[in-house]
Amino acid sequence: MQPHLFNKVMHDICNYDDYFVQKKNCGGDLGLLPEQKFTAVIRMLAYGSSADQVDEIGRMGKSTILESLVRFCDAVENLYTRDYLRRPTPRDLQRLLQKAESRGFPRMIGSIDCMHWQWKNCPSAWQGDYGNRKGQKSIILEAVAGFVTWVWHAFFGVACSQNDLNILGQSPVFNDVLRGEGPTITYQINNTVYQNGYYLADGIYPRWTTFVKSIPHPRSHKEIFFAAYQERYRKDVERCFVILQARWAIIRGAARLFDEEVLRSIMMTYIILHNMIVEDEYDYDADEVYESDPMNTALTRIYEKPMGPNREPVQHDPLVRDGSFTHRMIECYTEMQSSYIHEHRQMDLMEHLWAVKGNEGQ
Repeated sequence: MQPHLFNKVMHDICNYDDYFVQKKNCGGDLGLLPEQKFTAVIRMLAYGSSADQVDEIGRMGKSTILESLVRFCDAVENLYTRDYLRRPTPRDLQRLLQKAESRGFPRMIGSIDCMHWQWKNCPSAWQGDYGNRKGQKSIILEAVAGFVTWVWHAFFGVACSQNDLNILGQSPVFNDVLRGEGPTITYQINNTVYQNGYYLADGIYPRWTTFVKSIPHPRSHKEIFFAAYQERYRKDVERCFVILQARWAIIRGAARLFDEEVLRSIMMTYIILHNMIVEDEYDYDADEVYESDPMNTALTRIYEKPMGPNREPVQHDPLVRDGSFTHRMIECYTEMQSSYIHEHRQMDLMEHLWAVKGNEGQ
């Protein structure tokens, strides 16, 4: 984190919560500086230090350090969630789709995967809910990341989350799609028209229309080529997890706190600060240079709809008036689970990728 970004965050949080502002006690003595509290918190987050290890450096008590940590995470969530954990705006979506088409995957929004955070001090009553396949107690983060490792979706802290499928069953990642509030995008690959987007996913995810997975045992040259490209670009989210763990060492080790809500707030704080750093380091105003599509077979049209958190609710939705809104959501969910469309689009993408970039593998 650059100094100017650290100072901006400190200034915003001090204006939001006067707990971090230096005050005088009843005897007229000055209290702790904001820099002291923020330094102690950042050292705990970035280096995985305990409060006992930071108290001498920050000249603070253990209870004050822990309270500063909780208040810091709460302030970051309340101040920056709107901007740094937002859904893609039309401009963001256009940039993602252009990059995806240059990679040979038209209408690919990003990569989805899950990361385990081991929970050392998980309460005994909850250990059955938070056990993973290795016998450890952990909490799972589900995330969707783009090509610059910006996290567009984060879902964390669900009980009974031993694997990625349990998380997917409770995740709100497809809520907009089911409600019909997502952007409508029509695109054509291999002479077939599609209208739903997709994420690159690994083998554990189901064969839904919203996922494109690799081929488990590729045999032909096209299958091997497609599997290599899919696995290469699916690593965007894996790279994001590696950066998070390298940048914030506390999630690389086992969590020592007891409160699940505090752990959730800490994880969301990591992701928000990560997105802030990505925005600070990446030049979004620069003109992107994308590879051209020599076959001109991936034609994408975007019909923009409001996607941000400021989207006004529909007050007079005809689906709500006639009582068929729930029925429509069930239809969308059934359509999203179509394995036929999943397999057919996978074959079309394989043919398209071979036609566009097949000469690179020869």
